[in-house]
Amino acid sequence: MTAAASGSATPPRKRGRPARTSASDGPAARDRILIAARNEFAERGYDKTSIRGIAKAAEVDPALVHHYFGTKERVFEAAIELILAPAMGVPDAVHGSREGAGERMARYMFGIWENPVSRLPLLAVMRSALTNETAAVVLRGMIERRLLLRMAVELDVPNPEFRAQLAAGHLIGIAMLRYVIRMEPIASAETDDIVAMVGPTLQRYLTER
Repeated sequence: MTAAASGSATPPRKRGRPARTSASDGPAARDRILIAARNEFAERGYDKTSIRGIAKAAEVDPALVHHYFGTKERVFEAAIELILAPAMGVPDAVHGSREGAGERMARYMFGIWENPVSRLPLLAVMRSALTNETAAVVLRGMIERRLLLRMAVELDVPNPEFRAQLAAGHLIGIAMLRYVIRMEPIASAETDDIVAMVGPTLQRYLTER
């Protein structure tokens, strides 16, 4: 008697997309892809990171990365949002009393930069933006929409968006010298000393009419 006759034959395999599981699809997979993208961009930069590499790190099919995020640019944008999440509290840091707003902003931002967990991805994003125009456009748009515009709303001064950009540019310039180029003596200066020097300048940007 054949296997078919005995009723023990294996049923034919159905074609189509595999059944959805939490391991291969759904919110868990999307979160895994996003974390993998953040790590890949942080370690390799924009140019050397690929959709296939992100998929491999997340242990999913590359088609799933395209399904959730579309292009590499969109994955980068989502990863930047995750990387910049700690910095999104800057508007809250300047909110409230006008007195000491500049120092609060400086201390908040340097607190993020001094933390190795947040500093390394931020360094990678800045380096990507310096070497790749697509990365620069994405980063610029994210900073404008999610950070500077929110900060400008909190400022009771003329030209608040311009003031917010001046304050952010001041801090980014110092961060470049201290953490990317590592120029002395600013690279080894005490954070409190930098804050003490920078705070009054930021105060003028943020509050002076």
